[in-house]
Amino acid sequence: MSGGFAADAPEAALSALFVPFDTGVLKPPADGRALFLRARAGVRLREIAQSGWLCEQSFLPFADELARCGLRVGEAGEGETFPLVLLLPPRQRDEARALFARALDRLAPGGTLVASMANAEGAKSGEADLARLAGTVGSLSKHHCRVFWATPRPDAVDRVLRAAWRALDAPRETADGWWSRPGLFSWDRVDRASALLAAHLPGDLHGQVADLGAGYGYLAAQLIARCPGIAALDLYEAEARALEPARRNVANALRAAGRDLPVRVHWHDVTRGLPQRCDAIVSNPPFHLGRADLPELGRAFIASAADALTAPGRLLIVANRHLPYEALLAARFAEVRQLALQDGFKVIEARSPRA
Repeated sequence: MSGGFAADAPEAALSALFVPFDTGVLKPPADGRALFLRARAGVRLREIAQSGWLCEQSFLPFADELARCGLRVGEAGEGETFPLVLLLPPRQRDEARALFARALDRLAPGGTLVASMANAEGAKSGEADLARLAGTVGSLSKHHCRVFWATPRPDAVDRVLRAAWRALDAPRETADGWWSRPGLFSWDRVDRASALLAAHLPGDLHGQVADLGAGYGYLAAQLIARCPGIAALDLYEAEARALEPARRNVANALRAAGRDLPVRVHWHDVTRGLPQRCDAIVSNPPFHLGRADLPELGRAFIASAADALTAPGRLLIVANRHLPYEALLAARFAEVRQLALQDGFKVIEARSPRA
């Protein structure tokens, strides 16, 4: 799962985003067309959005929420530009800089780019970055957030810097040799919890296997390397930006293992269940959005796994030691045992899901 806003930050940043329009500092485009990057659903968006607005969101649960609110969700066409581009930049700076560059790519001549960030999520740095890229920036503060905007002249945009920042979002190899990209969970290093789970993967996992919340594919690659009985492997991940790195990492793992194995990578919200049955499932389930703990996410992953596993199926998960998953596991599986407790994490195996 990619880094994001703290639990109350999206609504605050979204509300602040429209203050320049509410106060008359900025005017909405005459043709009613706008592009909203990293869009989030909220009361103010529903109030102000018009039919000509297009919302882009790579995290599937947020994209689904926008669609349920009746907003148009998708990606802009090749070369398509807009007189207004709105964005909610992420905290991760390389990802945010790439988003600023992409926003300028989509901005029509004479158009205005407007961004909003919570002060605690790097608003001051975001404003400085936009000024470096686009020249003069206006700004104001509201709701513990900073909203800032630019209507750049063509000669004011630093084109060399824009090209460099645009490239920051491209998949890249980390120091550990994994394909990843800024903003993904533990994007530039192997997560300690995932490494602990990998070290305790039983070599006899077999049949149809799935990795829930697969990220950039580290655990899936470990399954390929360690479990020769796997017949097919499915990766389920809600963040679309993780899918291409995951495909590259599993392709590398298949080559290294000399295996020809069906592997499918899905953009999918695991909390809504799985589309097919599995003989085994592994997961380092998410339990937070940004800085806010939401252990119900992990519980939803466990419930979806129990529903999808065959009668003798096995679930292997890793979680922070304090997370209260044992009661749900005991209710949903006939056998539950702890395989490891180390560095604040626990690895649990659950067998034979209950009907």
